[in-house]
Amino acid sequence: MSRLNAIPYFPNAPQQYDQKYISEVVRAFAVFVQQNQTPGEGRNTFTVFTDLQEDDFGLENGSVFQQGGFLKVALINSPNVRGLVGTGQVGPITVVIS
Repeated sequence: MSRLNAIPYFPNAPQQYDQKYISEVVRAFAVFVQQNQTPGEGRNTFTVFTDLQEDDFGLENGSVFQQGGFLKVALINSPNVRGLVGTGQVGPITVVIS
């Protein structure tokens, strides 16, 4: 992980039940979860995205996907639905050259 967060301390378990130990484990786990859910900064000199889905279905806001060879970011107010390509037919066409 490249975030600048300190790794929370998880104490070693005592021989017998200790309420203070359980409280410390719960506190450390709460810090870990909060750090894990908080977005951090990123700086990359090289990035490879593999197996990106081709629409934003099921993605959270800010997730990346590819569509038509372009990297896109999923936004709530700008959907990119599945099946943007379609074909149709209306009937025969006659071209007359005079």
